[in-house]
Amino acid sequence: MLKEKLKDRHIILASGSPRRQQFFRDLGLDFEVRLKDTKEDYPNRLMHFEISDYLAQLKSLPFLDELKEHEILVTSDTIVWHKGVALGKPRNNDEAFAMLKSLSDNTHEVITSVCVRTKIFQKTVNATTKVTFKAFTDEEIWHYIKTYSPLDKAGAYGIQEWIGQIGVTCIEGSFFNVVGMPTHLVYKTLNTIAEEF
Repeated sequence: MLKEKLKDRHIILASGSPRRQQFFRDLGLDFEVRLKDTKEDYPNRLMHFEISDYLAQLKSLPFLDELKEHEILVTSDTIVWHKGVALGKPRNNDEAFAMLKSLSDNTHEVITSVCVRTKIFQKTVNATTKVTFKAFTDEEIWHYIKTYSPLDKAGAYGIQEWIGQIGVTCIEGSFFNVVGMPTHLVYKTLNTIAEEF
């Protein structure tokens, strides 16, 4: 349905995340993965979704000069927000352990922002999902880190993996947003482009 509406468009997904790429396949869309390195720094004054919005937009900037009339660029960023602090990707196993220990027996928020651009249109959308974990033992945390190597994930975990299966006691909001893409918002935004631009 959406694929037919976008048949004259070329979607560029600027993400190396296999999870985000799979979401686009599941939406039935043809797309190209195109990657550019971006230093993911943001001003300290930013809070909550302002951080992921800023980073999603920042990731789109290196593409602007080369974007063609028929192309749609999609960039995104996910953070975990916990106790007034943004948790990104851990740099090592010890940092991953510290993150998961802080999330244990607590509720945190997962925020994903998506920036969608064409040469004449730009919109950034975001979604927030609340996730509550049970109390993890140190043994459970280390088992997860050593078995699943979660260094490429914000907050040091993937909800679709073992730790999510044994640990999530409550979730409020979009599950897919926690995995890395608020697909309902992306679908809505791409439909807007197809119908209005």
